[in-house]
Parts: sequence; C-alpha cells; structure tokens
Amino acid sequence: MTISEPSSRPPRPAGVSGTFGPSGAARFRALHRPSGVPLLLPNAWDHASAAALAAAGFEAVGTTSLGVAAAAGLPDGTGRTRAETLRLARLIGDGAFLLSVDIEGGFSDDPAEVADLARELAEAGAVGVNLEDGRADGDLTPPRLHAAKIAAVREAVPWLFVNARTDTYWLGQGGEAQTASRLAAYADAGADGVFVPGVTDPAGIEAAAAATELPLNVLASPDGPALARLAELGVRRVSLGSLLFRVALGAAVDTVTALRTHGAVPPLPQVPSYASVQDLTASN
Repeated sequence: MTISEPSSRPPRPAGVSGTFGPSGAARFRALHRPSGVPLLLPNAWDHASAAALAAAGFEAVGTTSLGVAAAAGLPDGTGRTRAETLRLARLIGDGAFLLSVDIEGGFSDDPAEVADLARELAEAGAVGVNLEDGRADGDLTPPRLHAAKIAAVREAVPWLFVNARTDTYWLGQGGEAQTASRLAAYADAGADGVFVPGVTDPAGIEAAAAATELPLNVLASPDGPALARLAELGVRRVSLGSLLFRVALGAAVDTVTALRTHGAVPPLPQVPSYASVQDLTASN
C-alpha cells in the first residue's frame, strides 16, 4: 500500500520548516549524548507505527526504507521510492516527535537533487536524514561523491542533522581501515553523525567509534552487544532499521498460520486494541 498525504491537510508553504525546524534539530542533536545510554531510535514505516512509537514515549522516531518500499510493492535500496518517502514524511512530519528520514542514497547521484530532497523533507517536518553509500548492485558509492551529497545537503539546510551511513560492513566491502577512511571523509563534508550498520563485533564497534569524533550509530542486533555495552564501546545512537517492520510482518503470518493449523487463534503478546489504534489517527 502506497502511503498518500491526506487531502484534508493542505501543503505547507515553501520555505516553512515543519513543526520543529532548527530548534527541533538542536533537540535531536542533544539526544546524541557524549556518554551514558545511547539514543534509542526506533524506525517506523507508516503513520500508525510512528504514532504508536511516539505514544510509547520515544521522543525521536526514524523511518525504515525497507518498510516504506515494501509497503509500496517496491524493492529497497534501488532509488525508486523518493515519492513514497516524501509522502510519508509529509504525513507524519507534524507528529509530536522528532523525525529522521531514511533516504537511501538520496535517490540520485546528483548532489543538487539530493539537496532538493533535503529541503522538501525539512519543509515536511524532518529534523534529520540518514544518507547511505551502499548501492543496489552491492558496491559502494565513491567516497568523494557521497561526501559531495553530504556537503550539498549541509549547504541547502544547514541545521538538518545528517547521519552519514557507510555500508562497508553491511556489504562486506571493507573493514576497519576503509570504514575509518570513509567516516573521516564524511565528517569533513559536514556530517553530524555516522552510521555503520552490520558491525556487531565489539572490537569493530570500538574501532569505528575511535575513528571519529562524531556520534556513532549502529544497528541493534539480537546477537550483538546490549545497550549498556554499546555505550561502553562508544556508541551514541542505536537504531532498529527494518527490524520492527519485519517482526510485525512475521507475527501477522505466524498468527494466521497457527489459526489455519490448529483451528484457534494462538496466545498473543500484548496487542493494541481497536480503539487505541483509532486514537492514533484521531488528529487526521
């Protein structure tokens, strides 16, 4: 299902920076604490998931490109969901939470086009973006090109929090040395934070943290270190990527499969009531 902006909500005038704007981005930066428990950033894929996470007390919510793409019937990471990503930001950007948007590689190799998207997302209410250097073919964007994208976004919306992601570990295209080199290039280009998904080994995490002065973001992993240990290793932000979306999808299939097999609805974990989900959409 492709998410569309409700017709009852008029478009925001050009140049108006969402619900939070620069002050929201400053709050978002402050959540990346220099020590202590890292910022836990859950990732939503539609209005209901974002609203539910905010209602659970999460001050900041990210989006997951896989969830957005899959909901639209499209593959993730192929640069085909610019419109869907922008629609979702416009739908949830006025929420009572700080929004960071996953924009894959910016949906373009033209830094000016990536900067245009950043402006549109800021106008929609986003206070941050996640910009990755991985490509659909399993290769990495040349570091100079990715750095140029970061610099273009920084120039277009100076206050927007740019989380620069390198997929060296995710795609198996490099280890500590190449990761450190890319993190340095992205920091020089103006990134506010760096993201190294796929690294779960404590030594690799600690090396990535030591390679940069910027807040380090890693993915939560069932077989990775706990939050407290990640904090000790120098991590300042932990996101869940597509995990919540995949958990929800798996739970739905498991539930109906069990009903088909056993003839009864199986015991379920805590499930939101119909009324509580209705309440999530009360403002629309």
